[in-house]
Amino acid sequence: MVAGAGRIELCASLLEGGITPSVGLLQVVKQYLQIPIFVMIRPRGGDFLYSDREVEVMKADIRLAKIHGADGLVFGALTEDGRIDAELCMELLAVSRPLPVTFHRAFDMVYDPLLAMETLISLGFERVLTSGCDTSALEGLPLIKRLVEQAKGRIIVMPGGGITERNLQRILEGAAVQEFHCSARSTKDSTMKYRNNSVCMGATLSTSEYSTKVTDVAKVRTLNAMAKNFL
Repeated sequence: MVAGAGRIELCASLLEGGITPSVGLLQVVKQYLQIPIFVMIRPRGGDFLYSDREVEVMKADIRLAKIHGADGLVFGALTEDGRIDAELCMELLAVSRPLPVTFHRAFDMVYDPLLAMETLISLGFERVLTSGCDTSALEGLPLIKRLVEQAKGRIIVMPGGGITERNLQRILEGAAVQEFHCSARSTKDSTMKYRNNSVCMGATLSTSEYSTKVTDVAKVRTLNAMAKNFL
C-alpha cells in the first residue's frame, strides 16, 4: 500500500492533465507496488477528439499495458459536438477486456453530462472520474451529487479535481461517494548544483526544469485517514 492509497492511476505529464505512461514506468511501478495500477490511455494532451492514427496508438498502448500487468485502464473519447464517442469507446473497451475501465475527465467536457453518464453505463464502464464539469470537484459538487443519485449504483461516480485535505470531507459528505481521486502532489526541488536558467526544455509557459511535481506520501496518508474516518 502507498500511504493507504487503494489504487493508482498511472500517467505521465500531469501538466497536460495526464497522458499514457511509458511501458518502462509501468514495469518498474509494478515491481514496487501491490495495489491495482490503472493505466491512462491518452496519446496527447488537448481535446478528446481523436484521429484514426491516434486511435491506432491508443489500441496499441492498451495491448501493451495489458501485456505488462496493468490491472485496469483509464480513457475517454468525445465526438466533435461534445458527446461520448460510443463507437470508438466500444472498440477500445473490446481491446481492453477483461480489464475494468474508468472513463476519465473527458467527461467534464461533455455537452449533456446526465445523458453522457447513461451512455457510459450502457457501454459498460466501471466508473467515471469527474469534477462535476467545473474547475474543481468542490465547485462541481452539485452536479456530482446529481450524477450519484442518477447512477443508483450502476456506475461508480468518482470525484476528482482539486481535492485536498481542506475540502475532502465536504466533497464526501456533499456527494455521498465511496471513492475519490487526487494527485496529492507537492513540489520537489532539483538537486542540481549547476543551473542554466536561460534554457527551457518545453514551452515558454512550462515550469522550471529544476523542480518537479511529485506525489506527497504525507498528503496521501492524511487524505486516506480522513476518508476512513468518514466512510
